[in-house]
Amino acid sequence: MPVIMVQEVAADPNGLEQFAAANQETVRAILEAAKRHGLTAHRFYGSDDGKKVLIVDEWPDRESFESFAEEQAPQIEPMLEAASGTEVSEPTYWRELTTYDAFGWGA
Repeated sequence: MPVIMVQEVAADPNGLEQFAAANQETVRAILEAAKRHGLTAHRFYGSDDGKKVLIVDEWPDRESFESFAEEQAPQIEPMLEAASGTEVSEPTYWRELTTYDAFGWGA
């Protein structure tokens, strides 16, 4: 069953965007690695106060994300450093509930 993985990072969203703009090949290589591990969706979000970055992914299962994260940690760490990332929360995993009111995102 697919899972949504959520992580919060105490970081500067603008710094992350600047890193991504200056290192597009690196970012794309990380994305390709994630896709090889089964990633089905991914987004970064920045808080309005400019102090947090939220990572939201969809994976086939928890193990797929964990395998990707372990393999790509050396490539991901410079992104977080560029965003002055100081604290990364433990991943939280969510499963979709059957509530008969799904809307959007291809429901």
